Amino acid sequence: MTTDPTHTEKMKALQTEQKKKTSEARDPGRGLILVHTGNGKGKSSSAFGVIIRALGWGHKVGVVQFIKGKWITGERQFFAKFADQVSWHTMGEGFTWDTQDKDRDIAAAEAAFARACEMTRSGDYDLVVLDEINIALRYDYLDVQAVIDGLKARSERTSVILTGRDARPELMDYADLVSEMTEVKHPFKAGIKAQRGLDF
Repeated sequence: MTTDPTHTEKMKALQTEQKKKTSEARDPGRGLILVHTGNGKGKSSSAFGVIIRALGWGHKVGVVQFIKGKWITGERQFFAKFADQVSWHTMGEGFTWDTQDKDRDIAAAEAAFARACEMTRSGDYDLVVLDEINIALRYDYLDVQAVIDGLKARSERTSVILTGRDARPELMDYADLVSEMTEVKHPFKAGIKAQRGLDF
């Protein structure tokens, strides 16, 4: 096997640079705030992937769903197998166009956020996922500053992931990490309905 000396030197330089960055990185001594937003699919799915990672380390996880209703989903059935590690609360009543009642939607969002604050402040959780909370913020069911204040009051142990499209700029400014999912192509636009095991 021949070795390309130019490539070798390039990789050594990258390795040195990465080691330097890693050595300079610090532990913040607190949980992080992650925002998953954008018009593409995968925001909640990504958060559920992080839950799996947390469970792998024996962490305690909480989930509060703000919009999704009581329908059966694969993720909910899967995480029910980890009832000793995952506390799951579906508090939304479905898509906003299903309820067609703003006062009812506001009440549901406020109840969900109150539950979320109890969990994040308790010190019992390493990770809490606030699924689709960005939708509740988009429709002004919740006040963005109240949400940020709630996040600031969390236990130092607790990281929080907030999902949903159209994340508010104030929330993204406060977050440690913001990831935006971009839709390139979607089967629903071709008339293909949601698929069990892929979409729910």
